[in-house]
Amino acid sequence: MRKIVILGSGAGGTMVAANLRKELADDEWAITVIDKEEQHHFQSGYLFIPFGIYSREDVLKPKRDFIAKGVEFVIDKVVKIDTDQRRVETLKGNKYGYDWLVIATGCRIVPEDVEGMMDVWQKDIFDFYTLEGALALRKKLKSFNSGKLVLNIAEFPYKCPIAPIEFVFMADWFFQVNGVRDKVEIEFVTPIDNIFTKPVAAKALAHFAETKNIKVTPYFDLAKVNPNEKTIESHKGQKVGYDLLVSIPPNFGDSAIMDSGLGDPMGYMPVDKQTLKAQNMDRVYVLGDASNVPTSKAGSVAHYMSYTVVENLLREIEGQGPAPTFDGHATCFLASGFEKAILLDFSYTVEPLPGKFPFPGLGPFSLLQETFGNHCGKMLFKWVYWNLMMKGLELPLEAQFNIAGKIRKVAA
Repeated sequence: MRKIVILGSGAGGTMVAANLRKELADDEWAITVIDKEEQHHFQSGYLFIPFGIYSREDVLKPKRDFIAKGVEFVIDKVVKIDTDQRRVETLKGNKYGYDWLVIATGCRIVPEDVEGMMDVWQKDIFDFYTLEGALALRKKLKSFNSGKLVLNIAEFPYKCPIAPIEFVFMADWFFQVNGVRDKVEIEFVTPIDNIFTKPVAAKALAHFAETKNIKVTPYFDLAKVNPNEKTIESHKGQKVGYDLLVSIPPNFGDSAIMDSGLGDPMGYMPVDKQTLKAQNMDRVYVLGDASNVPTSKAGSVAHYMSYTVVENLLREIEGQGPAPTFDGHATCFLASGFEKAILLDFSYTVEPLPGKFPFPGLGPFSLLQETFGNHCGKMLFKWVYWNLMMKGLELPLEAQFNIAGKIRKVAA
């Protein structure tokens, strides 16, 4: 019996397992998924929890509900990955040999990496990148009716690049509907030169931020938090005061990757950005947030990546070389409040542009525009995630980026 081991049963690992099981005979191939948690987290739903739109129950379901029939599911923590011996070791002392390995271990926030941050963590400083953080922030926002809310991005890369922008746009809506927006100042503090990394999208999103009276502070490279005076401080000595700080702390790869000496200094797996095969490693593929590919760490990207990983793993089994089919495609809905949302669709080589998606000229979604139709797409995604994506079912979306429907001549 030949063996495929998949580390992680988030969006990427679950989809790869389901699609591999469809393609490989279960009397010839054993597929094992190893994950440290029983519950599957709909991570993009975390952001809605602080505003009372989603609850804990909306973002949690048992992982076993989505593991394909014929796939072994193991609850254990991976502590060592030995690519020379083709073996994985776990906290419980078990060892799993493999013929091919898929790494989909995601990434994690490391607030302790910032001086002073943990002193008032979940007291004056909160995150929404964990379920616990989102729930704690929900309690805080219920009583926050005046003062200065600062959202700070510590460094790049981090999970879901549009999520911080989405948060401050939703905060503007939240405080307006609660009648206190005129008493709350919102400031977006980032280490880059604008609100977003891509010029055309940055211009559009900065315009939306301006209309919502959200201040954007660029070039702020976070050095430490001064909890007693309630300021964040940059390496250049610049300070920004806050009453409530929402932090996007440093993001690192899984500790097993770092402890096994496989990743870069931040724990991300170096891969070929088009084939998704691990660099300088035999029979190892990586997808989702665990990889170092230069595109968004987001659920849609893991979804698109899963097709390339499955295709290339099957090609290798058949004695062929991997195909360079992943083009960095990312599709991201950004909720902006008042039953509107903004949509971005881009790749390694083409930045987010205005236009229609997914059908050229028809949509029904509008790119880089704030529309009710986009809001409907955003709210539908939770159903699509649980009922289609996590069950390995086909979506009416192309895995590869399509320039059709985009308006190319846009002044940056």
